[in-house]
Amino acid sequence: MGAASSREELEISDSDSDENYEDVDEEHEEEEEIEQKKSSSTSSGTKKPIDEIDEKLKALKLKYSSSSNKKAYSKNSVKLYLHIGGNTPNSKWITSEKLTTYSFVKSYDEDDEEEEGIWVLKIGSKIKAKVGTELQLKPFGDQCRVDFVSDGVWAVKFFDNESFRIFLSEFHDCLFENVYGFEATEENKVKVYGKDFIGWAKPEVADDSAWENAEDSLPSTSYVSDRSNQDLMEEFEEEANAGGGGIQSLALGALDNSFLVNNSGIQVVKNYSHGIHGKGVYVKFDSGGGNSSSRIGSSSSGYLTPKKALLMRAETNMLLMSPNTEGKPHATGLHQLDIETGKIVTGWKFDKDGVDITMRDITNDSKGSQLDPSESTFLGLDDNRLCRWDMRDRKGMVQNVANANTPVLHWSEGHQFSRGTNFQCFATTGDGSIVVGSIDGKIRLYSTTSMRQAKTAFPGLGSPITHVDVTFDGKWILGTTDTYLILICTLFTGKDGKTKTGFEGRMGNKIPAPRLLKLLPLHSHSAGADNKFHGGQFSWVTENGKQERHLVATVGKFSVIWNFQQVKNSAHSCYHNQEGLKSCYCYKIVPKDESIIDSRFMHDKYAVTDSPEAPLVVATPMKVSSISMSGGSRKR
Repeated sequence: MGAASSREELEISDSDSDENYEDVDEEHEEEEEIEQKKSSSTSSGTKKPIDEIDEKLKALKLKYSSSSNKKAYSKNSVKLYLHIGGNTPNSKWITSEKLTTYSFVKSYDEDDEEEEGIWVLKIGSKIKAKVGTELQLKPFGDQCRVDFVSDGVWAVKFFDNESFRIFLSEFHDCLFENVYGFEATEENKVKVYGKDFIGWAKPEVADDSAWENAEDSLPSTSYVSDRSNQDLMEEFEEEANAGGGGIQSLALGALDNSFLVNNSGIQVVKNYSHGIHGKGVYVKFDSGGGNSSSRIGSSSSGYLTPKKALLMRAETNMLLMSPNTEGKPHATGLHQLDIETGKIVTGWKFDKDGVDITMRDITNDSKGSQLDPSESTFLGLDDNRLCRWDMRDRKGMVQNVANANTPVLHWSEGHQFSRGTNFQCFATTGDGSIVVGSIDGKIRLYSTTSMRQAKTAFPGLGSPITHVDVTFDGKWILGTTDTYLILICTLFTGKDGKTKTGFEGRMGNKIPAPRLLKLLPLHSHSAGADNKFHGGQFSWVTENGKQERHLVATVGKFSVIWNFQQVKNSAHSCYHNQEGLKSCYCYKIVPKDESIIDSRFMHDKYAVTDSPEAPLVVATPMKVSSISMSGGSRKR
């Protein structure tokens, strides 16, 4: 197996940085000569020799000063580099333009007279790119340098620290305006983030005591540049059953089995302490002789491909949900599979007050509820709906699905929001509190007592939240966007002096700034065409008092792993000399030959003595791999 560290050889050779750029220096020298000629022409013949000597000395001093200050360039002068060779041993930085300039300019759509325009970064003749997070801009303060992605990986070096800081300030102001539509003034930042969250716009004034006091007993494994990758070991990689066109989703179990779901059935795999391994069992979806609406392939039920698989009832049943329209997540119902018999028990319909409605996502009532053999409820989410569905009838009895035409799920509680909340994804804590991510980047926290009003609503940073996860204890939230992960601490001190989470009460103005988890531009570019983050989540804990150890997300052909304790550490080296929200670039990469469907840690019950973290399971369309966080102490 190959695994890559997040740190590369970052230094760029400056062997030609002291070259004399004639197009700049000649201009200064011409100015000096003109001044000298003026001085000579105004000198009278009556001047004393000492005055003439003094003038010559001054002229010499001026000339010497200019020739020694070869880097008296304009503030937007830069040197542009291009990275070639990808991740091969021959990769290197080459000089693209020894001396050029950058500028931020407004770009307008000629067909739209009312368009306000977007800010674009131009660098010489090579770069013209919209200012956005997709550039993956990474500053290196000690080198007065920024790296970014724009049809390749580029680096820009500035000639002094002041020019470097000016560029970053201009970039962030343009980014703010492109995202929110108005200038990056203090007033507008308060308008976007709110007074309570001003620390998100100005991290230097945020209350970061929650990060500084983040304590647990876990050792911190430092993922740094000179560390080898021996702490990741692939136990095995095996072919998945491709009879259904490749794996569509991964359903990890906490008990004996896990499941690889494709178009026509599920492959049952066995859970071990070193990962998952195929049992040679493949269960084809079987309608069980029911009516057409319960057949998994029936067009009348709108079933195309099972994109969501949810285990429940002590992992003996699985709910399978598929979008009505390809490319869109919304579904009008789902199918219930009895795993032990391999039969589709029934097709459920989403209905409220006699009207068919849609759902875009479903999840268990809490992080551990799939282990409950009597579980009959689950949560549903749509663009403007958050609810709990009950598979029993209104009297609490289990519905007779065998003779039902199409059983209707009972909306037991929830809320339909009148205004556009634009919900995208959600997750639950150990006690059933709910975190919801939205298309505008907002993350809302709902307590166990109400789905109507969020206890806390974190502002968005401009990028849609495509996936969200939360620790078992509800203290930490991980949101996924296309270009970065956002880690949020929900802890605050209430008026009674007690420490609480944002699920339990309003956090007021004692809100720490989040941390961002990003890829280096080189890794973002080499992750493949589909280089967007998805599925960021914590390792799997379902017991009070236990702490999640790692974070994992998928981007293109990479599974990316962060050490949770290291990310929380305010003294971590990644955070030194950073401006704005602190970003962590220390991670491990597990590369694959094809785009990855999902990367998830097994339940922590499968952790063993010499590997305190349970194995990581990585699924691609045709293969499944298990990786042990072994610290290099185990061998294949």
